[in-house]
Amino acid sequence: MIGVISDTAAILLGGTIGFLAKKIIPASWNDIILKGLGLCSIYIGISGTLDGDNTLILIMAIVFGAMIGEGFRIEQRFNGFAERVERKFDSRGGKSNFAQGFITSSLMMCVGALSIVGSLNAGLKGDNTLLFTKTAMDGVGAMMFAASLGVGVIFSSITVFIFEGAIVMLAGVVAPALTGDVINMMTCVGSLIIIAMGLNLVADTKLKIMNYMPAVFLPIPFCPLYDWILGLM
Repeated sequence: MIGVISDTAAILLGGTIGFLAKKIIPASWNDIILKGLGLCSIYIGISGTLDGDNTLILIMAIVFGAMIGEGFRIEQRFNGFAERVERKFDSRGGKSNFAQGFITSSLMMCVGALSIVGSLNAGLKGDNTLLFTKTAMDGVGAMMFAASLGVGVIFSSITVFIFEGAIVMLAGVVAPALTGDVINMMTCVGSLIIIAMGLNLVADTKLKIMNYMPAVFLPIPFCPLYDWILGLM
């Protein structure tokens, strides 16, 4: 777990530094910085979608994931929690962007082969090389996002710890399911959601990002199901 702990610590440290820096950044800069981060998110998302090569699984994951998210009202429940946290961390009554910071940082730092494969390597081989590489990247990323999006970025360290920690601890169990194709499609689906998140930052499209989150995990059952159906044809 040393790789997971170091990654989590880097996000906490980078996020804290960025959050403190936010206090000295002129408020007039906030909008242009947010839109800049949104543009970067769109670029990263487009790059990640190229990892997937099965449009049908992508569509099925997004559609069924959205149905699950809407059914459980994930966005609505999360926003209620976010509002309570925002009131605690912004005594002036301003907007702390907790939800945006949490979602943006969590997606950026959990979606992708580096997070999944790095955690698998740590759990199966005791090799933390990829997670240590990710530690450096996430520390810098958390600093930049927290400087604009605030304390929500720091809280995303919890998501990273749970996500990567679960893969490390259950590596022997989940490794057979997390094949190369599955990881690529999870990255593709997650990257499409990152594009949606970028659009929210740039154009204020108000897409319900949290309701799409279950879609990231649906390639795990959909990929083998697709292969099985092909085998019957």
